[in-house]
This record gives sequence, C-alpha cells and structure tokens, in this order.
Amino acid sequence: MKDLLLFSNFIVESHAFVYVFHFILVAIAVLVVAKLASSKMQLVPRGLQNIVEAYLEGVISMGRDALGSDDLARKYLPLVATIGFVVFFSNVIGIIPGFESPSSSLNLTLTLALIVFVYYHFEGIRKQGVVKYFAHFAGPNKILAPLMFLVEVISHFSRIISLSFRLFGNIKGDDLFLLVMLTLAPFIAPLPAYALLTIMAVLQSFIFMMLTYVYLAGAVAVEEH
Repeated sequence: MKDLLLFSNFIVESHAFVYVFHFILVAIAVLVVAKLASSKMQLVPRGLQNIVEAYLEGVISMGRDALGSDDLARKYLPLVATIGFVVFFSNVIGIIPGFESPSSSLNLTLTLALIVFVYYHFEGIRKQGVVKYFAHFAGPNKILAPLMFLVEVISHFSRIISLSFRLFGNIKGDDLFLLVMLTLAPFIAPLPAYALLTIMAVLQSFIFMMLTYVYLAGAVAVEEH
C-alpha cells in the first residue's frame, strides 16, 4: 500500500509523467489519422485521405528539392513524414487548454534529433562506406585535413543541439505566450494567439522535416560535393 501511494504521488507530482501521457495521446492521434486516411482508399481522394495525400506529396516535393532525386525523396518519406506528424501533433496539442506540448520537453526533441543524427550517418556510411564517408570530413586539402575533420565533427554534433533546442525553445516559448494571454484576457486575446501558434506549429514541423532532408542529402550525396 505504501509503495502504491508513493507511486501515486510520483504520478501527480512528476511533470515528466505529464509529458509522457501527452506524447501517448499524440502517438494515438497519429495512428488514428493514418488508419482513417488509409482504411477506405479511393481513386479520387476525399476528406482525410485527400489531406494526408496532399501532405505526403508536399513532403516528397520537399525531399525532391533537397535531394535532387524523386526516388530518394520517396525512400526517406516514411521517416520524414512520420517525424512531421509527430512534431505537428506534439506542437498543436499544447494549444488546447489543459494540455501540454510534448515538444516543449527537451526529452522528446533531443530524442528526435538523435534519431535523425544516427540515421543520416547510417545512410551515409551504408552508401559510401566507412572510410570514404568519413574521409569527406577531412576535405580536399591534406595539410588542413586534421583541422577540417575536427571542425566537421563539431559541426555534425552541433546539429543535435540545433534540432533539439530550436524546436524545444520555440514551442516552450509558445506555450508560455499562450499561458500569459489566457491569464490576461481569457476570452478575447487568445483567439489571434491560437491562430499564430497553429501557424508556428506547422512552421516548426516544416523546418524539422526540411533539415532532416538536408542532412540526409549531405550524407548520401558525398560524391557530388
């Protein structure tokens, strides 16, 4: 009984549990949208299927511009589109009063950034080979190779910080902004704030997806640089 009470107090007091709970809701929302959009596929898409297909076409177009190849854009579509869905719903759920954005927690944004970091290096190594891939870090000048290699390593690790802290900082700031608006004028001021925060949620999702494609392009197109 004592352990049960301690666990109950932990759930009530732990803010980490709140983020985990809201992320579970986000995951359920993503799965439900995917299921509903694909359950009754039609040749002429309607409703949710039309929206999801338009979204996927937009992601493919984004990848085509970044990678220069329709095949590569479609190859990485599952990863990038899933990240986009997760980031978007994680951002938007915080706009609903009483809910918190999982993306306002560094735990989630850092996890997503690490997934992207590991995956694009894996793809680069798989395509180019370990030696050839990391030789690219040294640059063409053999004299400056050690320095350039160190700079490249620091640059790549800084991408983890850039991806995670950009999303975390923006969404955390948006949540605080909405909280202030609700406190000062709970019936009038939040209306334009909701619209602004929805736009920001879409924008942050777009930025995360675009940077994922850009990093993949840099990893799999080493020979062209």
